[in-house]
Amino acid sequence: MTMNKDSKIYVAGHRGLVGSAIVRCLRDNGYTNLILKTSQEVDLRRQQAVEDFFAAERPEYVFLAAAKVGGINANNTYRAEFLYDNLMIESNIIHSAYLSGVEKLLFLGSSCIYPKHCPQPMQEEHLLTGFLEPTNEPYAIAKIAGLKLCENYCRQYGVNFISAMPTNLYGLNDNFDLANSHVLPALLRKTHEAKINNAEAVEIWGTGSPLREFLYVDDLADALVFLMNHYDDIQFVNVGTGEEVSIKDLAMLIKAVVGYEGELKFDSSKPDGTPRKLLDTSKINAAGWQPKISLKKGLELTYQWFVENYERIKGK
Repeated sequence: MTMNKDSKIYVAGHRGLVGSAIVRCLRDNGYTNLILKTSQEVDLRRQQAVEDFFAAERPEYVFLAAAKVGGINANNTYRAEFLYDNLMIESNIIHSAYLSGVEKLLFLGSSCIYPKHCPQPMQEEHLLTGFLEPTNEPYAIAKIAGLKLCENYCRQYGVNFISAMPTNLYGLNDNFDLANSHVLPALLRKTHEAKINNAEAVEIWGTGSPLREFLYVDDLADALVFLMNHYDDIQFVNVGTGEEVSIKDLAMLIKAVVGYEGELKFDSSKPDGTPRKLLDTSKINAAGWQPKISLKKGLELTYQWFVENYERIKGK
């Protein structure tokens, strides 16, 4: 089942990091009939509002990229909100998609669904084989519920609802808030501000030794459009690069991209987090998809966008 260029396609969360990349990808590929609504227009946490929206618009395809998201601090601070908001958003959209006869839905998860001490690289079969990372357990539980909703709506109702689990993402429209952002955008902003303020050093939490995998968000969008057109399995699928980089090497690369001349100081008294988080991407690779944008190129594109939008970002 493939989307036509004039198919009615609803992108939930179209202003976020992932949703905006999906919109760019769809438009670049000639899809013209996109349904885009802000949270002010449709509160996705409210069942009646979502059911009314689906009844009126009747989308044929749905990319479910709407979610409440944040870094470790945000996840740990707003635990009830991360669980409640995400459960409501996904439940309402998935159920309304079923009620209104949507052709196909793609739900977006997160690699934090895997156990804290998961074997590496993490395979789809490792889900629910161990305890979750406590700091983001509420978010992870909501995401697990979403993919299980898709799986079991397929089993009970025969719908075509699929799920994708991306690795760490970065790119245009990322969250650069130093208190609530993920490691890459936080490092990029700190390094840029050290450069413009002529600071002698940038301080980085931990030893710099943990290994992480990063996927440029436009590569993810390309993968999601590919999956919507070519993947119909009930089993969710990992999306990543299959490559990892240490936080120290990432910081060095960001330093080079930004053009910062100062020092990088690693504070080993601060926590490192999980030593390694790498997805096994053999399933999506076997289906015919590969990432195209290198980490260096992705960082350059992200930094260019960040600089162009810095005054707005700084004012938030």
